[in-house]
Amino acid sequence: MNIPNGAALILQRLEHSGFDAYVVGGCVRDTLLGLQPNDWDICTAARPDQIMECFRQFRVLETGLRHGTVTVLIDGQPFEVTTFRVEGTYTDRRHPDSVEFVGNVESDLARRDFTINAMAYSPSHGLIDCFGGQDDLRHGLIRCVGEPDRRFSEDALRLMRALRFASCYGFRVEESTARSVHKNKALLKEIASERIRVELEKLLSGVQAQSLLREFSDVIFTIIPELAPMEGFDQKNPHHIYTAWEHTLHAVAAAQGTLPRLCLLLHDIAKPVCCTQDSAGVRHFIGHPEKGAQMAEQILRRLRFDTETIHRTVEIIRLHDCKMGEGKPAVRRWLNRMGEEMLRLLLQVKEADARAQAPAYIKENLATIFKISQLLEEILKEKSCFCLKDLEVKGDDLVQLGIPPGPKLGEILNMLLQKVMEDQISNERSVLLDEAKVLWKKDILSSKT
Repeated sequence: MNIPNGAALILQRLEHSGFDAYVVGGCVRDTLLGLQPNDWDICTAARPDQIMECFRQFRVLETGLRHGTVTVLIDGQPFEVTTFRVEGTYTDRRHPDSVEFVGNVESDLARRDFTINAMAYSPSHGLIDCFGGQDDLRHGLIRCVGEPDRRFSEDALRLMRALRFASCYGFRVEESTARSVHKNKALLKEIASERIRVELEKLLSGVQAQSLLREFSDVIFTIIPELAPMEGFDQKNPHHIYTAWEHTLHAVAAAQGTLPRLCLLLHDIAKPVCCTQDSAGVRHFIGHPEKGAQMAEQILRRLRFDTETIHRTVEIIRLHDCKMGEGKPAVRRWLNRMGEEMLRLLLQVKEADARAQAPAYIKENLATIFKISQLLEEILKEKSCFCLKDLEVKGDDLVQLGIPPGPKLGEILNMLLQKVMEDQISNERSVLLDEAKVLWKKDILSSKT
């Protein structure tokens, strides 16, 4: 195993001082999968005070002494070093009330969540795998260490971590572990919202987000109960062949990236609420984008998403079903309203939404979206004018024409911008100044009459 210099130095120092030491957990898992680990955690037989003594020449942070953890900084890079331990009860379903330090790595590994995370390695002892983590990696399984009910009752966030790991690595949740996830889902209500949010975002970013959301919909509905009415909800509309929930899952699978998938997870959440049915038995969902935006904002605030993510997601849900118009003037108006980044996000969401609809409409809808995307690229390549800063005249130029500073000057600038975006006049200084004179003269005349 190719251990980075900092982690290797820590292992060597601890072993030279007479203490067994291993890299452990996620770094071992990811290395065996051929991935580059983000962090290298170390476990050791040394007690916290002994660890600090070994590294007295380095900067050491007392980040978790109560649980046996200190952080050693090697060339500015932090490495968590934790004493082998077993854990007591988990009153808060998240953290152990107490820990007991032990002298062997096997006991330490036995307290961990999943077999793929319960492996340790050192150059002198090789790989320590007491619970079949290697086999589960080979077979693509997420399996609890020991009794699943016990693991989840200790730390209920592990319920979401199981789904997250399965989604991100393209694994499946082993049968007994899966049964326990369904059985213990209510424990998630005792977990802080921000912790659940982090796991949900990672789950959504994974390669198997669709299948995990489907298989464990009851778990997802526990944290977002507003989604539950969508399951089995027949849309009875020629544009749709799936239930509202299945449509959502197909839309999520058709997009890439956490934010687009978050938008798509919630984009049709208000359809059951806004549903009406006509005399022909066709269902309609008038107003569901606006109502869905309101519901999404409440959900995202409850899950403690950051303000920017809430704003973007809510705005995209509000606009996901809108007609965008045709031609460059229409695209310029959208750019003026949203900016390039948000418009690209809206087009991503609309494309994924279209791909999850009835086959008879997909080709036409995608053609419209692709045309708008093509026009967007042309407008950006041409450096076409779609906001005030792109105008070849500024407020000072209009003041020099005799137009006094104030609201009317701003109105004229915006009228010039609108005319440029609509291809009514060119974005040239002389043309804009002439048009400004005409607009100002019209305003003077209208005020006199």
